[in-house]
Amino acid sequence: MPDGHAILSVPNGMESEARMRLWFLFGGAVALAVLVGVFSRLHPPGSMMLAAGPVGGAYETVARDYAAILARDDIQLEILDTAGSVENAELLSAGDVDAAFLQGGIRVDPKKAEAVGAAFFEPIIFLVNEGATIPKNPALWTGLRINSGAPGSGTAAAFRDFEKAVGLNEGDNTHFSIPYAKAAAALLDGDLDIAVYVAPIEAPYLKAAYAEPGLRVLALDHVQAISRRLEYATVVTVPAGGMSLDPVLPPRPVELIAIEARLVVRPDLHPALINRLTMAAIELHSARGIIADPGAFPNLEGAGMTINNTARQLIVDGPSTWHNWLPYWIAAQINRVLLLLLPFFFIVVPLIRLVPMAYAYVMRWRVWQHYPEIREIEEELANNPGVNELREMQAHLNALDERLATLRLPAAYRQGLYDARLHVELVQKRVAELQQHSQT
Repeated sequence: MPDGHAILSVPNGMESEARMRLWFLFGGAVALAVLVGVFSRLHPPGSMMLAAGPVGGAYETVARDYAAILARDDIQLEILDTAGSVENAELLSAGDVDAAFLQGGIRVDPKKAEAVGAAFFEPIIFLVNEGATIPKNPALWTGLRINSGAPGSGTAAAFRDFEKAVGLNEGDNTHFSIPYAKAAAALLDGDLDIAVYVAPIEAPYLKAAYAEPGLRVLALDHVQAISRRLEYATVVTVPAGGMSLDPVLPPRPVELIAIEARLVVRPDLHPALINRLTMAAIELHSARGIIADPGAFPNLEGAGMTINNTARQLIVDGPSTWHNWLPYWIAAQINRVLLLLLPFFFIVVPLIRLVPMAYAYVMRWRVWQHYPEIREIEEELANNPGVNELREMQAHLNALDERLATLRLPAAYRQGLYDARLHVELVQKRVAELQQHSQT
């Protein structure tokens, strides 16, 4: 066997450590790539678009409150001014917006939209001149000039349903579409008999109308019966002074037909954004109001459409304890995080652990692959080989030892290499003994 210098030609420990570091870097890179992929799917977009309503309207006012709350989490809420709920439904169905306010009764493709929940009441309010003699039974309205909402607005859609519910035909009265803010002036000027508003009771334009001394709210008869004919309507009671304390409006408690406005989103909107919208809805609408008890909104019963699961969980159970410890976009999707990370822990991590095992097997195999040759020579020695055969065996063993000597193995695997060369040396000695014996 060659002297010990041949064995010392195997690479030193520094090369072994360098290779191991490369394997660990590879495993770390794989893990990092998986984590980056997971968190890139979890992190929400930085902005979203919400279809509101006309400029200066109630929906736009509420939308600005939402924008202020979402801005705390660096989410930009882009507010799109529209004609109202009908247009909002069309935009949502077309995928042109991420979220929208929809008045109760406005239908939208259930495959294109899900509700966060009902957010607030919108009473149907009829304003008339103080001295006007308008029948309190709307079934008797005929020949009146009624401002019943602009095309594309929720007011126009709701009033059409209201007419059908009380038995009116569209041609029984003359309809106008004067903007809310100008309708009160038209009433005072005698250009209108009734101005219809479907809006939160404290909408800015309604507050301005309440302040006009020549106007009053028309209290309808048979409100309960009418609401029963509108599947999406309910009845609320406005206390005396609930609309205005100076002047006192209404002067006594009055029942109004009311519709519940809904906050609606695209089904594929990022769950973290739905989480923030829902939390904003809870903050804005859960307080006690003139016509709503504390905690009445947001609710799931009045939405009249499929409720988004993320929103449902927040409204029913409230935020999880994770919200106090994790960024909102992770806490909002903790179940998704677990689902995405489970493959990492159960598949990727074991695979990474297999890398060193596979590496160790390959290093040992580089030595093991020579043992069949050694065993074959040992078996031939048992058959009393001749001189020529012994000479060939010795040459074979010398070549085998040279191949082993040139192997480059990390320090951790050199013991197997050393044992193999010792095995070769023992067989070489046996061959040499047989050669000497054959010559004597």
